[in-house]
Amino acid sequence: MKRTHSILPIIAILLAAILMSSCSRTSDLPISDSGEEDNTEFALDEQYDKVRAGARLILTYDAQTNSFKGTVENTTNETLKQVRVEVHLSNGIELGPTTPGDLAPGETRDIVLIATSTDFNGWTAHPEVGGGGGGESGESGHSGESGEHAGEQGNEHN
Repeated sequence: MKRTHSILPIIAILLAAILMSSCSRTSDLPISDSGEEDNTEFALDEQYDKVRAGARLILTYDAQTNSFKGTVENTTNETLKQVRVEVHLSNGIELGPTTPGDLAPGETRDIVLIATSTDFNGWTAHPEVGGGGGGESGESGHSGESGEHAGEQGNEHN
C-alpha cells in the first residue's frame, strides 16, 4: 500500500509533463493575451479591436482607398519593443509587417496597409511584439521574416 501511494504522485507529474509538452502553438496564428489562438476572419465592414502582448490594435478596411487603417497603442507601463502589424487577406495575401518600432507606455502609432488586389472578402490582423524569434511577453514571432514576408508588402505611414 505504501508503494502505491509513492508511485501515484510520480505518475501524476509524468502525465502533467506529457500533456504540457504535447500542447504546441502555431506561430502563424494570432495569439490573444490569454494565450488562445485567434484566427477570426472579419468581413470587409467589420473592425478589429483587440489587445495582444500589450499592444491594442484597432483596424478597419477602407474600400475607397483599398487599405487597412487604424492605430496600434501600448497599453502597458513598459516600452514595447519592435511592435509591428500584419493583415492576412482571405485570398492568402499577407500585408506587412509594418516597420518595427518601439512604443512607449501609452504611445499610439497610426497604421496604414495598402492592398494591391481587391479579390478578397475577409481578413484578419494582429500586432506582433518583440524580435523575430520570440516576443517580449513570451509570445512567438515569425522566424525568417524575410522568407515569410518577402511577398506582397503594404505601406505604413506614421
